[in-house]
Amino acid sequence: MNNTVELQASRPGPLQWLANNWFYLLAVLLIILPHAIGWATGSSPFGVQRGERYIMSGPSVFWMSVAIEIFALAILVMSYNLMFGFTGVTSFGHAMFFGLGGYLVGMMLQFSGLDPVLAFGLGVLAVLVVSAVIGLLTGLMTLRLRGVYFAIFTLAVAEMAWIYFGRLALTNGEDGFALSNLPVFIDPAQNRLNLYYIGLALFVFTFWLIKRLVGSPVGTVFMAIRENEERARSLGYDTLRYKLVAIVVASMLAGVAGILHGVLAKKIGPEVMGVNYTVDALLMTIIGGAGTFAGPVLGAASLELADTVFRDAVINIGGLSIDIGERWTLILGLIFVVVVMVFPQGIVGTWNRLTSRLRRGRRHSTLPTAERSSAQVVSDPTP
Repeated sequence: MNNTVELQASRPGPLQWLANNWFYLLAVLLIILPHAIGWATGSSPFGVQRGERYIMSGPSVFWMSVAIEIFALAILVMSYNLMFGFTGVTSFGHAMFFGLGGYLVGMMLQFSGLDPVLAFGLGVLAVLVVSAVIGLLTGLMTLRLRGVYFAIFTLAVAEMAWIYFGRLALTNGEDGFALSNLPVFIDPAQNRLNLYYIGLALFVFTFWLIKRLVGSPVGTVFMAIRENEERARSLGYDTLRYKLVAIVVASMLAGVAGILHGVLAKKIGPEVMGVNYTVDALLMTIIGGAGTFAGPVLGAASLELADTVFRDAVINIGGLSIDIGERWTLILGLIFVVVVMVFPQGIVGTWNRLTSRLRRGRRHSTLPTAERSSAQVVSDPTP
């Protein structure tokens, strides 16, 4: 009887199967999404043909651009969650790597004089190397600082980078510069569908990489550092080394997100290094659920979709027109306050905690009466 109960309790039901495989189902849906939108709206994911070229217009093309931006932000937020959510490292300068991704690739394309494909490949390589080196050096200089002191130092480093690129004459200072030499196969003005699938592949790879890393012995140490760094150090772990690994990996992924964002926008400016992008990543992580895998994806997608749908919306109530766009920042702040109050561990984190309690309760109710009584005595030994 007990074996039967244990088998029934351990056998995954449909909801549990969906919970375990949701990301793979999401990836399949995203593969067919442009074509599904095109079929539903009568548009083409390839754009509107004009002679031998395609003009990027139509609902399918528009929503692909929104999805690509979500992929870039999700990669940025997942990389931030690797540091903040899984390792307990709070940084206010993560946007620096996001901006470096766009700047280094853009400068290689526009000013190197190389073939666009070669320049783009070298630019991506430069982003990975430079992001890793700067992340390592910043970590070595600052990780001996704790808490808010570390966060302020990273903010100062990012602000120095923002000031430097904001005054760099080569890239037109605060005005930034346009990317006009993109390779044809990733130019969003000519082949947005290609860029969509490249962004989707990077999004899936980032999720897989972080999940494998956190599920490894290294990830176990990350979470031990997050919970109690002193105890992890007393067990013999070099916590500085493990935090450096988290920072370097997160910095490289943020650089990749910056490349995707810059290619989609076809313009790079110093604003991408501003503190706003770091704060956005922090907010998306907290809203979705820090230290979860689905949280950053949910946070990035929900806020970007809400921004797309409501920023230019006007609501008419009894003849009174309310411009949502003018008050969007205030509304976003209110949404953040409500979510934090209702979901103290973020949406996904709170949901996981509730479902875990329900599963424990169901498991407890399926035990025989004698075992249930003994389990209650063990869990609550007070008379």
